Amino acid sequence: MAQTRTLKTSFTAGELAPELLGRPDLRATANGARRLRNVFIQPTGGVTRRPGLRHVAMLPGRAKLIAFEFNTEQAYLLVLTEGTLGVFVGDAQVAQVAGPWTATMLPQLAYTQSADTLLLCHPDMPPQRVTRTSHTSWTVAPWSFTREPFYRFSDATLAASAITGTVTLTASATVFQPGHAGVRFRLGGRRLLVTAVASPTQATATVEETLPGTAATTDWDEAAFSALRGWPVTLCFHQDRLVLGGSRDLPNRLWLSRTGDLFNFDLGTGLDDQAIEFGLVSDQVNAIRGVFSGQHLQVFTSGAEWMVSGAPLTPGSIQLNRQTRVGSPVARLVQPVDVDGATIFAARTGRGIFEFAYTDLQQLYQANDLALVSQHLVRDPVAMTYDQRRRLLHVAMADGTLATLTLYRAEQVTAWTRQETDGLVRSLADIEGAVWAVVERDGTPRLERFDETLALDAALTGSAATAQDTWTGLGHLGGRSVGIVADGAPRGAAVVADAAVTLDPPARTVQIGLPFAHEIAPLPPDLAIPGGTGAAPLRLVSVTFRLLDTRALAVDLGRGPVPVTFRRLGAALLDAAPPAFTGDVRLRAIGWRRDALAPLWRIADDTPLPMTLLSVTTDMRITD
Repeated sequence: MAQTRTLKTSFTAGELAPELLGRPDLRATANGARRLRNVFIQPTGGVTRRPGLRHVAMLPGRAKLIAFEFNTEQAYLLVLTEGTLGVFVGDAQVAQVAGPWTATMLPQLAYTQSADTLLLCHPDMPPQRVTRTSHTSWTVAPWSFTREPFYRFSDATLAASAITGTVTLTASATVFQPGHAGVRFRLGGRRLLVTAVASPTQATATVEETLPGTAATTDWDEAAFSALRGWPVTLCFHQDRLVLGGSRDLPNRLWLSRTGDLFNFDLGTGLDDQAIEFGLVSDQVNAIRGVFSGQHLQVFTSGAEWMVSGAPLTPGSIQLNRQTRVGSPVARLVQPVDVDGATIFAARTGRGIFEFAYTDLQQLYQANDLALVSQHLVRDPVAMTYDQRRRLLHVAMADGTLATLTLYRAEQVTAWTRQETDGLVRSLADIEGAVWAVVERDGTPRLERFDETLALDAALTGSAATAQDTWTGLGHLGGRSVGIVADGAPRGAAVVADAAVTLDPPARTVQIGLPFAHEIAPLPPDLAIPGGTGAAPLRLVSVTFRLLDTRALAVDLGRGPVPVTFRRLGAALLDAAPPAFTGDVRLRAIGWRRDALAPLWRIADDTPLPMTLLSVTTDMRITD
């Protein structure tokens, strides 16, 4: 009979996919787990129960969250719903203005910020400028180009009946569509505005700049962006230029404004500070899905990732090189995020989250799949945000689940866990370490945020100078069975009636919300030890958990979760808040097991109190 002791001090590989259960030789197996739910992995390797979600507001419908940080002291959360922009500071809404977007546009809405201005774009909506003029004063209006970009969509010739005033434009082939009314054209480099379309080959226009002549010519073009041709798909600021990427009719084209003149896209004569325009020419048409300003201008398309280089970018120095062939989602726009100089983006397949990082040695970008060993947790990402303070990347999926990645490249920490709540997570944003979420509960979207003082979801807190038994203001949880923490101690479940719950005995402080359970289960033991075989019975002798500031623990050693008592001499009694415990808890087990895939131990608990696991030591015996 062989006896062995194993010490697990790190969970920095996170929850591993079931396909890796047969790979004990991998480094990830030594630092991974079979199941990690409603916990975060610390960069130091420990596992801690996640904080709860604080209820902030009910929302009228589907919503998109955007962080707007004017400076470190003035940060706002923008909540876009059907035709409306709500502005939140902390948990309070301070402004609300109308906008032209619809609910169906929200998944494809792209944005970028410069100082007190936020720019929004969508292929079916004229680009919008959101401007902050004061803490409570905000405006939403279309931006106007100083000089818009132009493009020739046809090889036909075009002639004008006169050089000034109202003219008739005649084309040699089909050019005009009814949607051209209101679209600006250029003839010989001179601008005119189409006012009416008579036929596919004839239109009426008003001359804005005297035309060079009336002869038919191929020297003409029309505005690249319009309701007919589509508006920009994505945008960013890079080297003091506004970069626009793609449109409905020009999906693989990039436009860079003049330096310091963000809405002027006049190409001029190609001087260094003038606008730049080019298409991504490759073996396939790659629709641009994102542009990102990093060490270089990065372009994410439906089929590949590109680097636009030049120091600085000028019409004469610009270089375009394809780097990797991963591709980004087409059905929705998931904006890339920066993590320690690398750009994190979602893969087109919906099964990967990639790190796009520049390597000085090869002088090119590489795309590494951060979800390679945890692909079961990544399914069609729809939103992504990074909490830099805690080094947590949160990714919301199309099915409403939430996956969290602890990412710390310097220490080789890439650990995924899944967060589960009684609802569906639809959108995310981070503001100075405060992670906000749109959570759909009972078919109704709500605005919530992670709160480290809470251990329940959709929760609210209350306090009173004297103990009271009735607590109100719970209309968002009407008819629900809720968890309660009163004066720091968990209470039994209660049902919300008339937006209130009644406590017995009364309490001075409460938090009330929806309970959630955390779970930690290890990978199957590696039985490749002297004298051991996979078919041999195994016995867990004991397991020791090293805990930090833990107030509740329930462990399953094969017969269901059993609460563990931390009571020490001098500890408070039954109905008082349990004290935090730091130290080792050793539990003995009985019985032999033949199922080699069953976990030797499992932590599973819905008690709304903190729990942090630092390491686990297991002693077991295996028959020869």
